[in-house]
Amino acid sequence: MDKIVIREVVVVEGRYDKIALSNVIDATILTTDGFAIFHKGERREYLRRLGNERGVILLTDSDGGGKQLRAFLNGLFSPDKVKHLYIPPIKGKESRKRKRSKQGLLGVEGMDSDTLRALFAPLASETPRNDKTPITKTHLYVWGLLGGTGASQKREALCQHFDLPPLTSNALVQALNLLYDYDQVQGAVTTLFAEGEQT
Repeated sequence: MDKIVIREVVVVEGRYDKIALSNVIDATILTTDGFAIFHKGERREYLRRLGNERGVILLTDSDGGGKQLRAFLNGLFSPDKVKHLYIPPIKGKESRKRKRSKQGLLGVEGMDSDTLRALFAPLASETPRNDKTPITKTHLYVWGLLGGTGASQKREALCQHFDLPPLTSNALVQALNLLYDYDQVQGAVTTLFAEGEQT
């Protein structure tokens, strides 16, 4: 069955939630790592920027922690940029966990594919998500941002240029594809590093 194309950024609590959703939707899925987002200022600002530029869909667990996290996240974005999805309150326990949650409810990771598909179907995009030239890790390599001497410093410089937090190469590719087009990034690389070579 084809995945549902979602153009907005989808924010969930943890990596197992992301894995569950990745089987159902074709989207950029970011995690908060639970409550760690409360203490990670750069991560918050990155989420805020992505959400306000691309739109955001919040999907947290139905328990008290999920509600608290949703309220916090909701405050990061312009109201017109946020869509809320809610999983049904189903009693149970995720298979990887030893015991049920405090309230005995399944989280996002415990939802079956049909339930997740039904949640996202009304938000499906009619156009493909990848409607522009994608930036890949191969481009990072060609531009000297991956695998060579000084590559990490160049990635850091590019992140600073685009006002992004320090990102791994995979996260950088994702961010650049979400926020910019190929020509913008190539132009920035040419300007930043051609000037650097001349000095």
